[in-house]
Order: sequence, then structure tokens, then C-alpha cells
Amino acid sequence: MMRYFGWIVATLLLAMCMAGCGRPKDSFTLPPGDADRGVADFVRFRCHDCHRVKGVELPVGEEPNQAVVELGEVEQPRQYSELVTAIINPSHRLAKGYTPELVAREGSSKMPVYNDVMTVTQLTDIVTFLQAHTTVKPHEKTVYPDYYGP
Repeated sequence: MMRYFGWIVATLLLAMCMAGCGRPKDSFTLPPGDADRGVADFVRFRCHDCHRVKGVELPVGEEPNQAVVELGEVEQPRQYSELVTAIINPSHRLAKGYTPELVAREGSSKMPVYNDVMTVTQLTDIVTFLQAHTTVKPHEKTVYPDYYGP
């Protein structure tokens, strides 16, 4: 009986320790960016060739009918770390809902890797610009029929 009780106590202590060791959902942050510089960098790195930002007038890209991702109103908010990852490792997760030929070449993203040409400041400015122009669509409530008649 005592041995059984010891296992219960050890299991509870382990569970309590693990609960306190949880990682915050979005624990990755860089220094603050500047959205105005971010839009200039968005154009400088030719992001507008494939990406559109709702409500922002940008030059026409090289392939205006080939928009991969239209940023603006989204179903779910993109966390800061997701935006950074999408820029520094574009093949990490390919955009869903597009034909593979549009977003990938030989299994990797068509988006160039900017790690050797983009500064951290430019990265944070672009992410700040994108976050400033992204809103979450309002949730539409489901209308359920009345199951109880008169």
C-alpha cells in the first residue's frame, strides 16, 4: 500500500513540475520594427511580386495574376514567430489552397531565402508592417434550427 501511495505522489509531483515548465505560445521575439520602413523593404525585396496586402497600394509585381498570399483579413491571426519563420524559412510550411506549381519548385518554396541579404532590422520592419495590416475576420455565429416545435 505504501509503495502504491509513493507512486501516486511521485506521479503528481512530476505532473506539477511539467505543468510549470510549459513554454509560452509565442515566446520568440525580435526588437520592435518600423512599419513605414517595412513597406519600403517589402517593395525593395520584391515581396509584392507574389504577395498582396489588402488596403495597401503597392507597385504592380512582375506576375500580377500570380498572387500567392493576400494578406489583410485572415481567419486566424498569424503569430509573430510564424511570420518570421515564413520569411527566413519559406519551405517550412508551403501555402495551402494553391496549386503546387504556383508555390513550389521540386518540393521547396519558390520564395527566395533572404537570410544572406536581409538584415534583422529589415526583417523586423517587414513583420511589423504585415502585422499592422492584418486583421482577424469576425467570427460568424452558426444559426441553429429550432428543434422544439410550437
